[in-house]
Amino acid sequence: MKNKIFVFDTTLRDGEQSPGAKLNTSQKVELARQLEKLGVDIIEAGFPISSPGDFESIVAVSKIVRNCTVCGLTRAIKEDIECAAKALKYAQSPRIHTGIGVSDVHIKYKFKSNRKDILERAIEAVRYAKKFVSDVEFYAEDAGRADNKFLSEMIMKVITAGATVVNIPDTTGYCFPEEFGQKIKYITKNVPNIDKAIISVHCHNDLGVATANTLFGVFNGARQVEVTMNGIGERAGNTSLEEVIMALYTRRDYLSYTTRIKTGEIYKTSQMVSQIMGIPVQPNKAIIGANAFSHSSGIHQDGVLKRRENYEIIDPRAVGLTSSKIILTARSGRAALRHKLEKIGFDLTQDKLNSVYKEFLKLADIKKEIYDEDLYYLMGQKDETNHKKIKLVLIQTISGNKNIPTSTVRLSVDGKNKEATGTGDGPIDASFNAIDTCLGQNHKLTQFLIQAATIGSNAMAKVYVGVQNGKKESFGSGIHTDTIVAAAMAYIDAVNKIH
Repeated sequence: MKNKIFVFDTTLRDGEQSPGAKLNTSQKVELARQLEKLGVDIIEAGFPISSPGDFESIVAVSKIVRNCTVCGLTRAIKEDIECAAKALKYAQSPRIHTGIGVSDVHIKYKFKSNRKDILERAIEAVRYAKKFVSDVEFYAEDAGRADNKFLSEMIMKVITAGATVVNIPDTTGYCFPEEFGQKIKYITKNVPNIDKAIISVHCHNDLGVATANTLFGVFNGARQVEVTMNGIGERAGNTSLEEVIMALYTRRDYLSYTTRIKTGEIYKTSQMVSQIMGIPVQPNKAIIGANAFSHSSGIHQDGVLKRRENYEIIDPRAVGLTSSKIILTARSGRAALRHKLEKIGFDLTQDKLNSVYKEFLKLADIKKEIYDEDLYYLMGQKDETNHKKIKLVLIQTISGNKNIPTSTVRLSVDGKNKEATGTGDGPIDASFNAIDTCLGQNHKLTQFLIQAATIGSNAMAKVYVGVQNGKKESFGSGIHTDTIVAAAMAYIDAVNKIH
């Protein structure tokens, strides 16, 4: 139990405070189910008194979650605490999270009060919350900037009042890691009843050290980490769940800590949070960014192909990915080029590889990234679709704010031309409907992503789609200067793979 770390996920509360990330009840329930599947210990479902919608969301989450504690946030105000107790009525393991500012900045300028009165309010809030639930967490807001002696006095008294968890937040992301670690250590040494409660750490990322601060908190006695998926949250965000978990998992040889997290669910959870909240994950984000397991430098590619551990300290499968990515650019070497060519069916002699590599570098200097279709071109197959059953021959679309989006497509299916017209919510939707009409089959779009492969007004658009037909699902991609054409190519690529 000594090295067990409890994971308190506040994606649905602090994470939702990211601008534009408001969640409705059904979305909170969907994410709560996945967080429960991920294995978090506590889900902070919201701030019940803040709005009727948030109250209802906490009620709904409380009804469906059975394997984690469900928590509601309050201020040190009786009405807040009563509201939280009502919202958590159906929770199997309810927790009220109440607290107050403890730094002199907050006491003077936010509450216009003094230490004595703030201390009394803290004690009273915990006592009152304890009347409704047995599990009460107390947060000492802005503890990162608080006087350690006063902070310790408050922690001691709220534990006496019944707090089971004491949260030491670096609310403004002010502390450096060693400084924050020493603050936690000071509490463990100077709060005589600290053994009666779990120390929690809740760090913000204003200086980019939230993960480091959280880990230093753990190293110095904290046994609960408060985190969000993808590190989303107020201002620069919160401590990232995936970073803390994978740091503890990867360096378990250094210090042995355990959590309930099923690491194989991390990537799926990350994608779900990103899609539902509409907040893209930055490509270079640790653990779950698009580039986290991608290699474009020739030296790195050669090393990874020889043995993954040369440049990867985490197996991509550990977080739910299938493999690393070798990205072909002008920095790539022969080993990476051979690897990619072999994956699409070409087995080259060394002399042939050397010849193709020269042409590859010329093309790579023009384009930022080389795709499979470019490799077919390099290998003398300029029409890389020759081997495919379905090919795009023609596409024409009409759209605009005064027209019904309409698309006409002509396909070559087993050498025979077929043509159809479709309408839809936009020119891309109309094109997909026209393709389905041509083929006489209905396909369900499961994923859709547009990326700019180059820059400028004539940028190449790369479109990725997922398409489902019955129980079969496949993925396709297309690249073209016309986004609609690229989307149609991607859709046909996926359909070809299904059939």
